[in-house]
Amino acid sequence: MKKKLSNKVATIVILFVTMLSASAIFASSALALDPWASGGAGEQAVADIGLGTKSPVDVATNIINIMLGFLGMIAVVIILLGGFKWMTAAGNEDKISEAKKLLAAGLIGLIIILMSYGLAKFVIEQMMNATTSA
Repeated sequence: MKKKLSNKVATIVILFVTMLSASAIFASSALALDPWASGGAGEQAVADIGLGTKSPVDVATNIINIMLGFLGMIAVVIILLGGFKWMTAAGNEDKISEAKKLLAAGLIGLIIILMSYGLAKFVIEQMMNATTSA
């Protein structure tokens, strides 16, 4: 039962990371048509509708950072839970092996999250460089 739970948690973490990476790629591809550039149609639309002045790229970047931060906190909680289980195992080998699995899953999740943050940041920066004038 607990193995199924840890497999589900790992699957959910991988799914979120994949979705965030894909959303970073698709959100940054909209930079080619940036209506928020100086004098663009976006400024008039913002004035007419009363929306905020942040560009969609900034909004997407903030959403990605928030989601990855949330996933990072979940990975740290999983690592702490594994450490707590190991400390309270009292020499029981089954509980120790379960704690080691939790620690490994949390560490792997944290590595994946950090790699996806780096990938998303790289993709957004490259798309910004490719779509803005020199």
